[in-house]
Amino acid sequence: MAKRNMNNSVVFEDYFPSMVEKLGADGFMNELCKGFRMLMDFEKRVITLESLKKNSAVLGLQGVSDDELLCMLKEGDLDGDGCLNQMEFCVLMFRLSPDLMNQATMFEA
Repeated sequence: MAKRNMNNSVVFEDYFPSMVEKLGADGFMNELCKGFRMLMDFEKRVITLESLKKNSAVLGLQGVSDDELLCMLKEGDLDGDGCLNQMEFCVLMFRLSPDLMNQATMFEA
């Protein structure tokens, strides 16, 4: 869930490590994919600024400015197209979870 800190910045509580522990690596990846589909533009098959704005309340981001949402997209946009595909979304979720990165051996084949 998202909330604002004392500096009025958006911060996220990191529940990912406990989710991996409960769901296992495959179950967690399935949940990330479901999260992507929930936020994506169904016609374009990517997360756009418009689709993120439309679905931002689900993430607890109501009241977040367009500029802040755009910064979130830019953070994960690896190919520079202004959108997030499923791979970019999953990579971003891992990058935003330092504790999950410390447990990365759970995802090795």
